Amino acid sequence: MRTQWRISGFIAAATAALVIASGAAAPAQAEEQERQDPLLAFNHAWAMVDRETADAIEHSEYLGRFADRRINTGNDGSQTWTGRYLLGKETYLEFFGPGDAPDAVAGDTGLAVSADKDGDLATASANLHDLGVDPVEFTQVTDLGDGEPIPWFDVTYPTATYDTFFSWAMEYRDEFLEDPRLSFPPAAYEGDVSRDRYNRDRYLDHQMRDVIGIQIATTEADIEKMVPLWRAAGITIRVLKSGGVLAFDGMTTIRLLPVPAEEAGVRHIVLALNEPAEEPHTETIGSSTLHVGPGAYALWTFDPIEATPATRSNGSGEPLHPAFGG
Repeated sequence: MRTQWRISGFIAAATAALVIASGAAAPAQAEEQERQDPLLAFNHAWAMVDRETADAIEHSEYLGRFADRRINTGNDGSQTWTGRYLLGKETYLEFFGPGDAPDAVAGDTGLAVSADKDGDLATASANLHDLGVDPVEFTQVTDLGDGEPIPWFDVTYPTATYDTFFSWAMEYRDEFLEDPRLSFPPAAYEGDVSRDRYNRDRYLDHQMRDVIGIQIATTEADIEKMVPLWRAAGITIRVLKSGGVLAFDGMTTIRLLPVPAEEAGVRHIVLALNEPAEEPHTETIGSSTLHVGPGAYALWTFDPIEATPATRSNGSGEPLHPAFGG
């Protein structure tokens, strides 16, 4: 019982720190006025973890029941990547092991924010220009297996170089969501390019609903480079006296923790559940631990791994690896 209460308290404290407290405090202490509806919101995050953890995420029987798990290989016509995906209602997670993604190394992480309405990415990109940032913009394509790449989503990168953490903005393309081979649901409103439409509704058969908090450790240089993108998207930003930032989009809180490059990586993820868990459960998944309940949240913690410090750019204006997605 003491262990259960300790875990429960840990989840409550982490949730309060990452989500509830920061979400309530951010509007009063933010450097910018909070938008009621940001142009862009958290879409998904990816992380390069160690092989043991990647394999455990792929094969864990418990995790397969807990979340809508899929193992997909993406192909943009020039390179491929294989990810382990855990999909919620509007958000998802993506994990790689060594060799699964081109040019990504231990400790690398990425985070996408996206538009739910057609045209909002263009507005956010214009805002980024107004902030003095000259972004990289292009269209990500994918090959559905017939050798003919099709437009997948439009992308805005705030920079061409990074150390360990990269964030980008994206907007799904109408022709992708309406491709009859993919069977996405019809648009719920004019200009619907939403995360909800893209993820479909298989999350209802599992416990995991959405990502509502994530803590990522990265370098101060990466934080400085990536945060302007979130400002341009209308996401509330709070600079912390202890270092790093909190970003809040109305549902998901992102904490960036400044560390040396060799200490980079994902640290904590807070998940909302479809229904409160009456009994707590703790599951070891490789070098990570998933604490579920009691209550409406789960906390996933990751042991630090030895990252590989490097500043990467391919010299063509785009980061070395693409904006991975489902």
